[in-house]
Amino acid sequence: MARCIARIRKCIPGVRHPDSNIPSQGVTVDMGEVAYGKEKDKGKMSFYNPMDPVPKYEFYAKDTWSGRIKSTRPSLDVLLDGFFNQSLTFVFSFQIRCMLNIWGVIMYLRLPWITSQAGIILTCVIIFMSVIITTITATSVSAISTNGKVYSGGTYFMISRSLGPELGAPIGLLFAFANALACSLNTVGFAETVRDVLKMVDDVNDVRIIGTITLILLLCITFAGMAWEAKAQVLFFIALLLSLVNYFVGTVIPPSIEKQAVGFFGYRADIFVDNLLPSFRGKDGSFFRMFSIFFPSATGILSGVNICGDLKDPSGGIPKGTLLAIFWTTLSYLLISVTVASTVVRDASGSLNDSLALNSSIPCSGLACKLGWNFDHCEQNSTCSFGLANHFQILAIVSGSGHLITIGIFAATLSSALGFLVSAPKIFQCLCKDNIYPYISYFGKGYGKNNEPLRGYMLMFIIALAFILIGDLNTIAPLISNFFLCSYGLINFSCFHASVTKSPGWRPQYRYFSPWTSLFAAFLSFVLMFLFTWWAALVTFAIVLCLLGYVTYKKPHVNWGTSYQAGFYNMALSFSMSLTAVEDHVKNFRPQCLVLTGPPNVRPALVDFVGTFTKNISLMICGNIIMSSFPQHSTDMLVDWLNQRKVRSFYTSFTADSLKEGAHHLMQVRPSLASDLFLLISYVSQSLCYPRQSSF
Repeated sequence: MARCIARIRKCIPGVRHPDSNIPSQGVTVDMGEVAYGKEKDKGKMSFYNPMDPVPKYEFYAKDTWSGRIKSTRPSLDVLLDGFFNQSLTFVFSFQIRCMLNIWGVIMYLRLPWITSQAGIILTCVIIFMSVIITTITATSVSAISTNGKVYSGGTYFMISRSLGPELGAPIGLLFAFANALACSLNTVGFAETVRDVLKMVDDVNDVRIIGTITLILLLCITFAGMAWEAKAQVLFFIALLLSLVNYFVGTVIPPSIEKQAVGFFGYRADIFVDNLLPSFRGKDGSFFRMFSIFFPSATGILSGVNICGDLKDPSGGIPKGTLLAIFWTTLSYLLISVTVASTVVRDASGSLNDSLALNSSIPCSGLACKLGWNFDHCEQNSTCSFGLANHFQILAIVSGSGHLITIGIFAATLSSALGFLVSAPKIFQCLCKDNIYPYISYFGKGYGKNNEPLRGYMLMFIIALAFILIGDLNTIAPLISNFFLCSYGLINFSCFHASVTKSPGWRPQYRYFSPWTSLFAAFLSFVLMFLFTWWAALVTFAIVLCLLGYVTYKKPHVNWGTSYQAGFYNMALSFSMSLTAVEDHVKNFRPQCLVLTGPPNVRPALVDFVGTFTKNISLMICGNIIMSSFPQHSTDMLVDWLNQRKVRSFYTSFTADSLKEGAHHLMQVRPSLASDLFLLISYVSQSLCYPRQSSF
């Protein structure tokens, strides 16, 4: 018994225990478990410290899964040891995860091709424009994530708890869908590489078959749990670094005659100058088409946020990990683009017979002639199979060992596909648990100690498989850019809106952001959506509007303390203050009624009667004078009754000793905008179940 009492005393905030290291003067008290078992929040607080623990929105939420945390009492072991400690740390689960998802299929298979089309200058413009959007989005994410605890399903969780379910739920659904598409994009890139290595003959169908088999294997890895997935990511990261080092070493190795035949000549100033300006070709030959194909390579910045529920310290890891990942990946993109455009010509035949040493009598023109090769015949007929503009596997040719580049492609594509396959179900699981949309809660069920959404994995597997069957990477990439730009735009807008509404609950620990840069990034994201693929942007906005209309119509019973609520309060306060300066005029006369209904549901006839001449466009106040001996009715239930009856009215109650006194006080506390009130009272009816003097 004594041991149990000691354990209880150890768990109660404010009760000192022997091992708490509290000074004998009694200046500090143990604040107990403040943030669901996090060790850093088990702090000691001074008696003279005016700061209280930060309020948790779960204790204000209503019918959501997070709001039900407060409905059960924690056990003694949970109070003593805290909740389940998440196991993923900053280095191995956030920065590496972000870098792996950014270093995807586009870097290896499309960045050299984009450089050949857009030229070095415009390619750098594309990279820097992408970095501007992702960096500002990262600062917005850091601000939102450090404003409170972020659970699993991070991107959806942040938008919904900041902007509300009206916009949060549609974006959560679209972002989960975008992650599934990104998984299919990287799987198709992996399948393309395997097809080229095996030299298969049926290009499209081989990509479909290889991609399907690969996706099944990735699904099996995710079923093994988060720990196995994290270990696989570390192995992928090591392989990817080795392949990048191998590429940069290969650029300084003097090329053999075989490599010269396919267009690689080492660092030369004339090649750099020739590739400086754009040379758009084919159906994809435009600046914004190149931009839309490249942009998915910058979309991995939220991969760590999507699994932030598994992090030890989300508030500290998200800003550092995201910004460092953006810096290193941007640097690698710039180096790859500049180095490959300084060493490889745009067109090459791959034939040793085109060497001028063998055919010096054949006239030729162009850059290749200065380098000792004649590629004029394939350039003029557009039949060149190699070179920067024609061969997607050019990095393998330039590198010291092509096999290491192939391993790097496998690591980049598989790691990104695996990361997106893990992120998408976790986002969707959080949306399912909030019960915003019907018929999707089936996919939100979690299994195991990490609450893995196995049913969500299967759903995202089916979606990714459907897009793998397209078999064309250049077709899938612009669609992914569209969905991610929409998500980034809403994230930046939510940060801007939360800042300008000046909500008391908006106190992010991360301060290095500006609401106006967030607004600029949101505007830029929405504009680029239409410049990339206008019809996809229209479809996306139509879907968002339909989903938004459904949530607005259903009005889910949640209370998340969103910036929209703060904005509505600011507007109502501003309009109310402006009305005080408006003079009365007969043209603007509206009847304003104080109706002594008691509980409104007791006198529905009186409520309906007054509603016939207020017409929902004039002020109506249902007053309830409660005698001291009578119990008070639930205000929420009575307000819900008025809303269900579609009566636009305020409800207020007042405790008084008599009807006369209560009516007198209610008239005195009327709103300032109601200068003249009509007082309405019903006749006493013997059919009422209340005593005559009970309430009105």
